[in-house]
Amino acid sequence: MVFIYLNCKSFVLMKAQTSVICSMCNKDQIITDPESGEVICSSCGFVITEKAQEIRPEWRAFSLDEVSDRTRTGMPTSLARHDRGLATIIGKTDRDASGRGIDTAMRATMERLRTWDFRTQAHTPTDRNLKQAFDQLDKLKYKLGLPNAAIEKTAYIYRKAQERGLVRGRTISSVLSTAAYIACREIGISRTLDDVAEISNLKRKEIARTYRLLVLELDLKIPMIDPMKCIVKVANKISINEKTKRHAINIMQSVTKKGISAGKDPMGLAASVIYLSCLKNGDNRTQMDIADAAGVTEVTVRNRYKDLKKQLQ
Repeated sequence: MVFIYLNCKSFVLMKAQTSVICSMCNKDQIITDPESGEVICSSCGFVITEKAQEIRPEWRAFSLDEVSDRTRTGMPTSLARHDRGLATIIGKTDRDASGRGIDTAMRATMERLRTWDFRTQAHTPTDRNLKQAFDQLDKLKYKLGLPNAAIEKTAYIYRKAQERGLVRGRTISSVLSTAAYIACREIGISRTLDDVAEISNLKRKEIARTYRLLVLELDLKIPMIDPMKCIVKVANKISINEKTKRHAINIMQSVTKKGISAGKDPMGLAASVIYLSCLKNGDNRTQMDIADAAGVTEVTVRNRYKDLKKQLQ
């Protein structure tokens, strides 16, 4: 879609590869007012769209440096920042508008203003709580290897919990780790409670208790864990060959179609499927090795293996 400015006026002629046609007069004389965000038909005056947000690069350039970087806005807003990225800060360039360095007295004044500007960024208990939580979220992001989508989802869930008063009486790290686990479940990232508890340096029981609370109070609909991802995760830990891994995936597909996986722990089921595949393909792996990789006990692997052997015959 291309916008062309007409004589520096506020109206913009909008030409598109798929032309927009007015539903009132059936003409394609469509213009856009960037100040009000309205898409208007210039023939009959019908407002097609209002409050349209302009997200394309800025076309105007006031210097040669701005020609190569004509961005319309600054950094994008983010829920993972306590102020959502909307607050401004005083820079540390120590130069005036013309580019000359400022004197010592003015530099001291700007440093003092910069200090108080930083202190006033979190002036309410809610802001201080969010600032501390999202500082921990930055560290958790790299430890768990989470994408930006999971971080935004985690921040959204934590903000909802903070608005409901669910953080009071609980540690920030426990609520934040639980929100990260819920975000991973909703997006489909293979992270278990044990993984989150180990990286967060918390007890699994504490995260599980907070998880039940958030799901109940926030009315969250958590999808089931995909057992296929559990197979890949366990198989990569014990380094089995590709033939055994593919055979385990085929077995898991049969288990899912027959409904055998209903109500079963995905990691325990994946471990038993991999053990069954290793036996059929001659890959020498013990129940202890597979159970340690899946984070379950040998008894779970043994019992699931016996059930699968009976029901798949």
